[in-house]
Amino acid sequence: MSNLERTAAFLKSFETRDGSNVTYYAPDVVQHEFPNQLVKEGATRDLEAMKRGAQAGKKSTSEERYEIVRMIEQGDEVALEVIWTAKLNVPIGKLAEGDIMRAHVGMFLTWRDGKIISQRNYDCFDPF
Repeated sequence: MSNLERTAAFLKSFETRDGSNVTYYAPDVVQHEFPNQLVKEGATRDLEAMKRGAQAGKKSTSEERYEIVRMIEQGDEVALEVIWTAKLNVPIGKLAEGDIMRAHVGMFLTWRDGKIISQRNYDCFDPF
């Protein structure tokens, strides 16, 4: 399986919301989420922090989707542009429960031995 195929499967695993996305991460993975409307200061997370964040996300959203706009692979690096949407379980800003939140995401993954060791996200949310 190529890193592009792994990346597509990785994003699909989020849509199931069954926790299977964790199997794509190396134990020593580091995620950098750069500042955005939801995480004003940005964040750096290890695997345990990413698991906690996923659980919190399940409480506030449902019906999560990742539309891959484009992907580029160079060696162990994959760069992709994604449109993320999710139905809100709670109001956020001007969005009500049941509304769809959307973000345009630049994501950069580094793979090692079939596992993600680094993830960098640039999340640009539509106004809310």
